[in-house]
Amino acid sequence: QVQLVESGGGLVQAGGSLRLSCAASGLTFSSYTMGWFRQAPGKEREFVIGISVRSTSYADSVKGRFTISRDSAKNTVYLQMNSLKPEDTAVYYCAAHIDNRRLGVKAYEYDYWGQGTQVTVSS
Repeated sequence: QVQLVESGGGLVQAGGSLRLSCAASGLTFSSYTMGWFRQAPGKEREFVIGISVRSTSYADSVKGRFTISRDSAKNTVYLQMNSLKPEDTAVYYCAAHIDNRRLGVKAYEYDYWGQGTQVTVSS
């Protein structure tokens, strides 16, 4: 079955960096759009960044600070987070959508999800 396993979360000071990884298995990785979402306590899950075969999309709040990349040889997608802010604190989720031509920004558009990894940014 499809599995998405995130890693790399942790505690970091404001202004610092983290790189999250999401290892995918049980799917044809190159056929999927991959995305990262986050959910802070008491808030809805929100789109952060995604990558399809055609494009990359960013939430306005992370433009210029976060980047996404994928390594098809390792079936892994990465989220590089720089200049972190306390408001970036959330559980970060990796997600996969079966059509690599489409890059959705809504959670319901994604077919598979990881278990999440906590990112905490201290001020």
